[in-house]
Amino acid sequence: MKTLQIGTSWFLDEAGGLARVYYDCINYLPTVGVEVSGLVTGAESVRHSSGGLVEPFAPTNASTWQRSLGIRKFVNRRLASGDYDLVVTHFALYTFPILDCLGKLPLVMHFQGPWALESRAEGAGRLSTFGKWLLEKLVYSRVNGFIVLSEAFRQILHETYNVPLAKIFVVGAGTNTATYDVDMTIAQAREKLGWPKDRRIILCVRRLAKRMGIENLISAIASVREQHPDVLLLIAGKGAIATNLQAQIAELELQDHVKLLGFVADQDLPTAYRAAELSIVPTISLEGFGLIVIESLAAGTPVLGTPIGGIPEILSPFSMDLVLEGSSSDQLARGMNEALSGQRKMPSAEECQNYARQNYDWQVIATQIKSVYERVASK
Repeated sequence: MKTLQIGTSWFLDEAGGLARVYYDCINYLPTVGVEVSGLVTGAESVRHSSGGLVEPFAPTNASTWQRSLGIRKFVNRRLASGDYDLVVTHFALYTFPILDCLGKLPLVMHFQGPWALESRAEGAGRLSTFGKWLLEKLVYSRVNGFIVLSEAFRQILHETYNVPLAKIFVVGAGTNTATYDVDMTIAQAREKLGWPKDRRIILCVRRLAKRMGIENLISAIASVREQHPDVLLLIAGKGAIATNLQAQIAELELQDHVKLLGFVADQDLPTAYRAAELSIVPTISLEGFGLIVIESLAAGTPVLGTPIGGIPEILSPFSMDLVLEGSSSDQLARGMNEALSGQRKMPSAEECQNYARQNYDWQVIATQIKSVYERVASK
């Protein structure tokens, strides 16, 4: 099966969940017999770093109009020179300009989140939100099959965009679990990173945006430190609200208990997860899956998650103790206090890794994706 995969950007150049899933599709689908070639925004170096599988159709900083012209040009060129079974897209904005180029080719979309709803949750205006929703709706009317990361997003896609449920297939995100199986103890991992060995370290890996719940998490630490004075929350990530978060930390006098690490390179994340006693995902809305949940488990570190979107779909079959009662500061604080004091049972490192390996390794996920591709292409 030969597929043309349209993404947003190349993960080695720009971090983010959407870019990460696309990058992994390019790398792992060929191992199960799906031939891939791809188009993304980026520099010419993308062609080299992808081994020739992916090429840029426009610079990342190009205008929307330039990117639209670029994707049309490159898609027409690819379709004219290759006998593709399927076109696969990961983002509506770059799909809209090529709808009339596809002819009768089946189109599959990896739906990794409602663009319009996420923009609204992060503060976009009403007109901007409506424009994105309308563009999405036009694109989705042409898509033959959708792959979503969770049942929660399956329902959003159905209810918000009126997509028939029969067209929507749930396939969770995957990770290379071997990459996260770091051969070192917590103490050794902390020594490598320069983290203190005498603190109860909780790690949060998140883009710093409003709907991620970081503000509530920081407020919760003000309560947790009363019961656990040695608690240290480390927040890895960058984003628009970093300055606001730093001000909140100062206002609550939490400088010794909360640190913003900034961007942590992908190759350092396995060690960071291993160095933490536990990790936490405090999302308050629109969490389609939560790749960081399975990354933490793959590293052997238990993870507390709010009951939002796809998070409980990952954690509930494994351990209900990992699912928090809600996303408020009080509920986050209660969960962390109970985990640190032993009242909330945390699974062992081996149990975490076995669960991630059996259910979310990319070999498992790639096989499921291939099955959806074949089903759509055969209709």
